[in-house]
Amino acid sequence: MRSPAPRGRTLVTACVAVVMAVAALTGCSTGSDAVAQGGTFEFVAPGGQTDIFYDPPADRGRPGPLAGPDLMDTDRTISLDDFAGKVVVINVWGQWCAPCRTEISQLQQVYEATRDQGVAFLGIDVRDNNIDAPRDFVVDRGVTFPSIYDPAMRTMIAFGGRYPTTVIPSTVVLDRQHRVAAVFLRELLAEDLQPVVERLAAEQ
Repeated sequence: MRSPAPRGRTLVTACVAVVMAVAALTGCSTGSDAVAQGGTFEFVAPGGQTDIFYDPPADRGRPGPLAGPDLMDTDRTISLDDFAGKVVVINVWGQWCAPCRTEISQLQQVYEATRDQGVAFLGIDVRDNNIDAPRDFVVDRGVTFPSIYDPAMRTMIAFGGRYPTTVIPSTVVLDRQHRVAAVFLRELLAEDLQPVVERLAAEQ
């Protein structure tokens, strides 16, 4: 696997520092508390890699149940089950995170390029206690895929064992059977993500 660009490492480090500071104040659950409920996914990052691929497909684990209120309409619940049979790109973001602000247009670009191939995108907005801020973020940047509103990170904590919930942004790509095929613990460009998504969309 290739190493990420230095810029990505710098921005990830900055965001990790911010979230860890918040976590110290709010008691974010990680480590042994971050175990999937009903899933088989166990996060492993060989050698501290930030781009992790889980292959062959038979070795991929499944996340725990992912569900939560729709950011734009909290009376509606969004669930991973809503995207049955689709490749799903899950992006963890917050409007307070600088790399998330630059990354979101790249994600929207890949979404528009691949949605006709059976690809869905699902955001998880975290650490935004004032819901108006992430809503404005979505509208201002023309984001058309949905996000779960998860200020306390409960959705992410349920995702899987040892998942690094302090790394914002991070992106998880699920195959059509909703097994974890790739994890990116850094800001992404369209050229990083699109080939991975298209490869998974083409898998039998």
